[in-house]
Amino acid sequence: GIFPETYIHLKEATVEDRGQHETVIPSEAPLVQELTSTLREWAVIWHKLYVNNKVTLFRQLQQMTYSLIEWRSQILSGTLPKDELAELQKKVTAKIDHGNRMLGLDLVVRDDNGNILDPDKTSTIALFRAHEVASQRIEERIQEEKSILQNLDLRGQSIFNTMHTYCLYINFKNFVCNIGEDAELLMALYDPDQSRFISENYLIRWGSNGMPKEIEKLNNLQAVFTDLSSTDLIRPKISLVCQIIRVGHMELKEGKKHTCGLRRPFGVAVMDITDIIHGKVDDEEKQHFIPFQQQLIMSPLITSHVIGENEPLTSVLNKVIAAKEVNHKGQGLWVSLKLLPGDLTQVQKDFSHLVDRSTAVARKMGFPEIILPGDVRNDIYVTLIHGEFDKGKKKTPKNVEVTMSVYDEDGTLLEKAIHPGAGYEGISEYKSVVYYQVKQPCWYETVKVSIAIEEVTRCHLRFTFRHRSSQESRDKSERAFGVAFVKLMNPDGTTLQDGRHNLVIYKGDNKKMEDAKFYLTLPSTKIEMEDKDFSPGKNIHLSNFTPTKESTKDSFQIATLICSTKLTQNVDLLGLLNWRSNSQNIKHNLKKLMEVDGGEIVKFLQDTLDALFNIMMEMSDNETYDFLVFDALVFIISLIGDIKFQHFNPVLETYIYKHFSATLAYVKLTKVLNHYVGNAEDSSKTELLFAALKALKYLFRFIVQSRVLYLRFYGQSEDGDEFNNAIRKLFLSFNTLMDRPLEEAVKIKGAALKYLPNIINDVKMVFDPVELSVLFSKFIQSIPDNQLVRQKLNCMTKIVESNLFHQTECRDALLPLLIDQLSGQLDDNSSKPDHEASSQLLSNILEVLDRKDVGPTSVHIQLIMERLLRRINRTVIGMSRQSPHIRSGKIMNIATSSDNDVCSVCTHSPPLKEKAGGFPHFSILQHWTSYCPVLLLRVSRASPRGFFCLHTVLHSHGSFVACMTAILRQMEDFHYNHYISTFKTRQDIIDFLMETFIMFKDLIGKNVYPPDWMVMNMMQNRVFLRSINLFSEVLTKFFMDHSSFELQLWNNYFHLAVAFLTHESLQLETFSQAKRLKMEKKYGDMRKEIGFRIRDMWYNLGPHKIKFIPSMVGPILEVTLTPETELRKATIPIFFDMMQCEFNFSGNHNFQMFENELITKLDQEVEGGRGDEQYKVLLEKLLLEHCRKHKYLASSGEVFALLVSSLLENLLDYRTIMHDESKENRMSCTVNVLNFYKEKKREDIYIRYLYKLRDLHRDCENYTEAAYTLLLHAELLQWSDKPCVPHLLQRDSYQVYSQQELKEKLYQEIISYFDKGKMWEKAIKLSKELAETYESKVFDYEGLGNLLKKRASFYENIIKAMRPQPEYFAVGYYGQGFPSFLRNKIFIYRGKEYERREDFNLKLLTQFPNAEKMTSTTPPGEDGNNSKSSDMQCFTVKPVMNLPPNYKDKPVPEQILNYYRANEVQQFQYSRPFRKGEKDPDNEFATLWIERTTYTTAYTFPGILKWFEAKQITTVKISPLENAIETMELTNEKISNSVQQHAWDRSLSLHPLSMLLNGIVDPAVMGGYSNYEKAFFTEKYQQEHPEDQDKIELLKRLIALQMPLLGEGIRIHGEKLTEQLKPLHDRLTTCFRELREKVEKLYGVITLPPTLTERKQSRTGSVVLPYIMSSTLRRLSVTSVASSVVSTSSTSSDSAPSRPGSDG
Repeated sequence: GIFPETYIHLKEATVEDRGQHETVIPSEAPLVQELTSTLREWAVIWHKLYVNNKVTLFRQLQQMTYSLIEWRSQILSGTLPKDELAELQKKVTAKIDHGNRMLGLDLVVRDDNGNILDPDKTSTIALFRAHEVASQRIEERIQEEKSILQNLDLRGQSIFNTMHTYCLYINFKNFVCNIGEDAELLMALYDPDQSRFISENYLIRWGSNGMPKEIEKLNNLQAVFTDLSSTDLIRPKISLVCQIIRVGHMELKEGKKHTCGLRRPFGVAVMDITDIIHGKVDDEEKQHFIPFQQQLIMSPLITSHVIGENEPLTSVLNKVIAAKEVNHKGQGLWVSLKLLPGDLTQVQKDFSHLVDRSTAVARKMGFPEIILPGDVRNDIYVTLIHGEFDKGKKKTPKNVEVTMSVYDEDGTLLEKAIHPGAGYEGISEYKSVVYYQVKQPCWYETVKVSIAIEEVTRCHLRFTFRHRSSQESRDKSERAFGVAFVKLMNPDGTTLQDGRHNLVIYKGDNKKMEDAKFYLTLPSTKIEMEDKDFSPGKNIHLSNFTPTKESTKDSFQIATLICSTKLTQNVDLLGLLNWRSNSQNIKHNLKKLMEVDGGEIVKFLQDTLDALFNIMMEMSDNETYDFLVFDALVFIISLIGDIKFQHFNPVLETYIYKHFSATLAYVKLTKVLNHYVGNAEDSSKTELLFAALKALKYLFRFIVQSRVLYLRFYGQSEDGDEFNNAIRKLFLSFNTLMDRPLEEAVKIKGAALKYLPNIINDVKMVFDPVELSVLFSKFIQSIPDNQLVRQKLNCMTKIVESNLFHQTECRDALLPLLIDQLSGQLDDNSSKPDHEASSQLLSNILEVLDRKDVGPTSVHIQLIMERLLRRINRTVIGMSRQSPHIRSGKIMNIATSSDNDVCSVCTHSPPLKEKAGGFPHFSILQHWTSYCPVLLLRVSRASPRGFFCLHTVLHSHGSFVACMTAILRQMEDFHYNHYISTFKTRQDIIDFLMETFIMFKDLIGKNVYPPDWMVMNMMQNRVFLRSINLFSEVLTKFFMDHSSFELQLWNNYFHLAVAFLTHESLQLETFSQAKRLKMEKKYGDMRKEIGFRIRDMWYNLGPHKIKFIPSMVGPILEVTLTPETELRKATIPIFFDMMQCEFNFSGNHNFQMFENELITKLDQEVEGGRGDEQYKVLLEKLLLEHCRKHKYLASSGEVFALLVSSLLENLLDYRTIMHDESKENRMSCTVNVLNFYKEKKREDIYIRYLYKLRDLHRDCENYTEAAYTLLLHAELLQWSDKPCVPHLLQRDSYQVYSQQELKEKLYQEIISYFDKGKMWEKAIKLSKELAETYESKVFDYEGLGNLLKKRASFYENIIKAMRPQPEYFAVGYYGQGFPSFLRNKIFIYRGKEYERREDFNLKLLTQFPNAEKMTSTTPPGEDGNNSKSSDMQCFTVKPVMNLPPNYKDKPVPEQILNYYRANEVQQFQYSRPFRKGEKDPDNEFATLWIERTTYTTAYTFPGILKWFEAKQITTVKISPLENAIETMELTNEKISNSVQQHAWDRSLSLHPLSMLLNGIVDPAVMGGYSNYEKAFFTEKYQQEHPEDQDKIELLKRLIALQMPLLGEGIRIHGEKLTEQLKPLHDRLTTCFRELREKVEKLYGVITLPPTLTERKQSRTGSVVLPYIMSSTLRRLSVTSVASSVVSTSSTSSDSAPSRPGSDG
């Protein structure tokens, strides 16, 4: 094939529906498939994020994607063990869900194993709950991540909050200290506030070479301190301490002859680890340095602040902790630490990279917070505290070493029983630290003694005391000078008590000292000695083995702590366990049991329970025992309910089902319980009863198990009905209790409701379930209404959760009661309904009824439907009305308050987007409360009539909607029919349908659930769709014919159906391709189904249709605009049906209402983003097809169809362009639409677009155009008191009532715009019109005064202000690449002030980046117009001045004329020179032709746009002679104006005038005239062109006219002369003289009239400068020539005058 085989991997898959529509299902695990599709979906979004430059999100998504790819390959590799795979799956789903939320994608709902839920196989309620859980989980995840970013304080709080046990991991990196001998490092956790150690020691043996003694431990010294509880985590301070003990000589400097191997104190190192324990610092990589503080041998020379070696360890530690600085000289240890959540096994699993089998485990001295049943431990901690030893014969105190070991009663040493620290095996003998010459050494050394439990009773600890000499020889001869011991077990069988023990030191014969048989008979502690009043003299055997003579002096104290799961130190517990041997104390022991520590009881749980039941059964003749045993049992059950012992629940259950054997216990237990409940009013029993109710579940497990055992042994017949009667009696007692007034025993009643349902599943095994259901029903009924409402509802919820409700017969008994109670809650008159508890109960009922394994449910659904559906609907409607603020992201009082949109306490307005718009986004609550702290208080303080908790309301609303959806989903078709038949009157059906339609529409419009709950929303849509369709059948059945037609109901139906069809969750085309395919496959396109139904319902209406025109035009239009071709084809014909209908029913045979409505709605819909090119084509095609077939509608219908089509084209163009960067294009489109509506006389829409145009202009600062735009609105109004129709007021709606007032406001705004645009002439014109109104209609003289002041300023501005003239540009757009409104057209653009053609060109090319700039100014041919390219032409054109008649032939000032040069123009010229005929090398003028193109625009400039299309283009060719005439006229005009300016303004610079004159009179350029003479004044030319005679004469006249003008110029030049210009002036004068002579001789003399040369004063004395146009000059000159020629040189024949007034 095409690809090499090595490049192809065949993937396992199954193919369904082979052929065109085949689906390939990969045979990978569902999670892998989900991963694949997720990654593909994310990839598309990732690309978009990159393009849109969303950097942060792009990076986040990148990391997530990489993680998922990595995990996917791990899963596919198939190498992961099962538990790791399950862990990884959890991580994957969490990451996918988080990513989806971050990207705004749909929420994925999963079951507990992480598999995606199938909505078809899941009940509605379960689906709703799964969504809630998923949402919450993601929210927590996001919060967690945020808090990690913001502050480590909160990190991982969710893990740490759910954990009860922790471990501290320590990695020992290095120890730097100059010792020179071996050392032992003992590390432990220490509480400085209590001055006590929390944990065992972790021991490190360090060699003198600066490395660990066991070289294999190098870089592998790590330990974990376990069993830390949350109470340890909140200790105010906690330290890690390390005690350094030197192992070697007595003093460091001693040599070989001195004693070795002594353990000597050397120093400590302490670090405060509170921050690590509190979780503020969490970095396992960071290495902490702990400075070392040395202990010194004290001498008088050393000052006291140094720490002495003989100080007790605790005070040393406290001193170091208190010290601010330690002068450590770089000595100390390096460690890294990390707090790990979980117990040891969990930590080994979760943090296997840190904690493995080789890690040393240092346990806490004491039990963890939670004791696990399998946790077997038997540790005895012994601490050597202090001693006092007499120096005897020595001069100095002894150097005492204590040796500790464990012996049994026979004196046998127990090997390796003592553990000095974690990390090492046990040792048989432990030697203490030796303090040098200290009389009262304080050791504080703790070791752990571990021995088998059975050995404990026989063992004791032995301590021997010996003086150690620093001289080796002397040391060897030293013997032990004393011994002390303590037994681990007391005579009464309890273990040695925790705490301190002062031991007696015995001295004497060494042999005797070591004989256990001897000393064990003696008292071990001082207390025992005093008790027994022991004196040595009484026993001869021990005469040479005595307590020290000065027994007051020698003393020795130890402390013990026992952490054992098998030994007890409690006498009462032991007494109870051995009750048979001391039966007289049973009562005492049973009572005392309540005082025993829980930890002790759970150790012996099984033994204790056995003892209790044995007492109960064997002492059955004495009733008092029954009560005591019952209370003890309750105490134990309550104990196991405590969080500390919760893990013992399974142990208790195992006991009940495996070991418990008292077959008659149920008789006793039920009897006592009955007694308690029956005597509830006895206040002395209240607490006991309350405890019993809390323990009810396990009590009944004992009762039921006992009954089961009984039946197994004896069968049913033995005791008849005794047991059943006991149960019945119990319920009766409860009913009586519940019926008592509320004030009494409210606590007991609450407990009964809370705990009684817990017994159902057990009792059901030995009691008739149906009767049990009846008993429970009566129990609930016995509670008075409006009492304990929530507790009652919760109780019923638990009953529903039990197995009882799964049986059909039991449901028959229970359901009516449950429905009654719910019905009461949801009743409109209910005073304080508990919506949350009601929805919970209802949800549970519906969830059970949706199961397949609970028998037939149809009848029960029917019951719920009949009794509750309407109530639920009303509740939902009520809640929708009550909580609209939730949806709009505002929080207000939900019950009675009347807050505004902001929190009334702190006026925070919430920054919530519509996203929260739906329903239970848990983030809303967090968002809000973080935003407004006061709110948190208010929202959560649920006072009786005040606030609901916000979250509760959100949750309840969603929950009720889910319930309603569930009922509708579970109803079969026959249920629907049956339900309608239950209504008694027609009006009831109408009310019900109205309610339902309104509610559906409300829910569809409001989005109860967040948009990302796609599965929930689609499920709801599917259920609604089915219901709507079923209810629509009711409509056609009951409300169709003439007599029974219900307009409002049908109206509501149509609006609901359309709202459903247009709901955002169904618009498939708006989704990504992946989601669209998924949706189509799962749900199909629901829009088609409902759309076809709408069509059928419309046609069903028959003669009633006219009632729905025009109101239904908009909704039907929405349906037809849905981008689904089949649906469009099916529904567009409804329009024709409407036209036909109105045509037939209206009196004047037209469809005006329909037409107007359709145009209005089309405008709104298309602007809102609906509709497309295909729609336009289809609409036109279908309407034309139908109209042409119709007899009467053929012509008018066709006109309408084409009209709508052109409207759509304009609107679609407009919409496309509205998102365009270019405001110019937007303006063009707006004007097109505007003109369309103007033609159609739709003033309302026309005005709307006028204002859109006005805004666009205003944004671009085109104030003139904005004014012209508003003027169009003003022109629609009259100066009359007629009221304004509403559409005339549109937009900036001035609060006005008459047209005159509105017109006045508009004029004022327009005048201000004209002023800003420097169009003062227009402003004056309008102000005159307005002044007329002020003066003669409304008599507003003040307004008039202000207006006239303004007008005065406008006049002044015209003369004085700078007003640059805009350039005009012609732009041609050729080729198919341009939008239709520009294509192959030429436009004239009015430039901005000072805008050059280059800038303008650049602007255009930016707007159309793909356009090519044309170089020639000729338009392209047909090929260019039809090509695919976009060619753009741009050149400057000259406006043709259109002077108003009243200015003609008058000396009008230049400033006034300037306005007309560039404004109020409609014609523009462009001249292009070209040659015709042979070029004359001597005279190029003869063949120079001009092609002049005149463009006439559709409208005058300026107008409502800055450009208009050139509607008319004419081209004329100008002959060389005409060209010469034009050139001469322009030159004359130029000289004349320049001369006049200089004449009237002496301050002007002379330079331009010098240049101008020089250029004309200098013989070098005199060629101008001679060229004309050569070209046109020859015989040859006159013979060839006889028709040009007049023009030749005119040209001569113009040459002659130039002389007086030049003469005047030179005169003024002479007057204003400076020294430097004198030579130039002289030359000018000479040249001019020669020139004038020549010209006058040839063409005659012309004198200027005096009016042109006089200076005129204006009224104010300022000089007014008239501007003389060339035609005026010519006219004046011609007449004067006639006279002057006659008067001066009548002889000159060739200067005969031409016709007066012949001005070419």
